[in-house]
Amino acid sequence: MENTHISSSFDKDLNKLNDNLLKLGNTALDQFESCINNFGTQNLDEIKTVISNDKILDDLDDKVQKYGFEIIALRAPQAADLRRVIVALKIATIFERIGDYSRNISNRTKLLIELKYTDLPGVNIGKMGQKTQTMFEDVLDAYINEDDKLAVKIRNSDIKIDKMHTEYYLEIISHMQRKKNFAPTGAHLLFIAKNIERVADYITDVAEQIYFLVNGRALSDLRPKADKTSLKIPN
Repeated sequence: MENTHISSSFDKDLNKLNDNLLKLGNTALDQFESCINNFGTQNLDEIKTVISNDKILDDLDDKVQKYGFEIIALRAPQAADLRRVIVALKIATIFERIGDYSRNISNRTKLLIELKYTDLPGVNIGKMGQKTQTMFEDVLDAYINEDDKLAVKIRNSDIKIDKMHTEYYLEIISHMQRKKNFAPTGAHLLFIAKNIERVADYITDVAEQIYFLVNGRALSDLRPKADKTSLKIPN
């Protein structure tokens, strides 16, 4: 943050808020990266670690909310400062929700291991996860550098995840139709794929908040979308 204020303690408060938000974001990224890796490796110890570490994200989110509301109450920020605090509070909530999805993916991966189904069509789900992880890394860079152009690029790239999700949905449904005993496994895979798609949606929400932070106005509501899973009827 480049702006400085007459009160150095105000700057310290804003820096503390920002530092904790970035810590929350990086922890959420680590959690998501781990849950995607664990889907492939099926390492139960690592899966349990992701599940238990969700509490760390909850605590960090609580800190950001506390610092943010204290700044509003004690400093009465205005204009760009108020926008920065409000954006931080919104992004923190999004990061915490991404952590919840990482935990959910881990819980379902654990159940998949217990089902012991070996013929998993999981290549596309790994690609979805990796592309979403790249979006996450980029959005953290965009926030740190207040790069609104990168934020727009990230927002628009979500359409790729939507298309992958639709393709994977059709693939899993088709597999379930051919192999009835695959149904329980397929159901968990559908939920995991949807969780990844939702994480990508949340990342685009962060990108839109970054654009608002930099420009003081919202991006158009016409976000590119291509998730057709609610409209497709598998053959």
